Amino acid sequence: MAKNHSFDPDKLVLTKNEILEFCDKVLEKWNKHPSKNANNILAMTAVKASIVWTDEDSLKAIWSEIIRWVFELLYENALSQGKTNADDWSNVMKKLKNKK
Repeated sequence: MAKNHSFDPDKLVLTKNEILEFCDKVLEKWNKHPSKNANNILAMTAVKASIVWTDEDSLKAIWSEIIRWVFELLYENALSQGKTNADDWSNVMKKLKNKK
């Protein structure tokens, strides 16, 4: 079986419509408690508007960077929590694995 060597987890392959659908799902969740999530709803609505106005190539470039940053932030956050809780890295990894 040939492996796909073009796989890149940082490269966005979702379409503009798929990103907008994601935004709609988040908004739908937050709209269940609008007073609690008013600021979040406003911010996500602005994000959604910027997606609508942005061309597909720019979206792919921007969101590929966001995905890359998210992975970095998740990694740094896990490391920081491990240090805070006096866990060694192997325990942090076990906890992350168990979150699946």
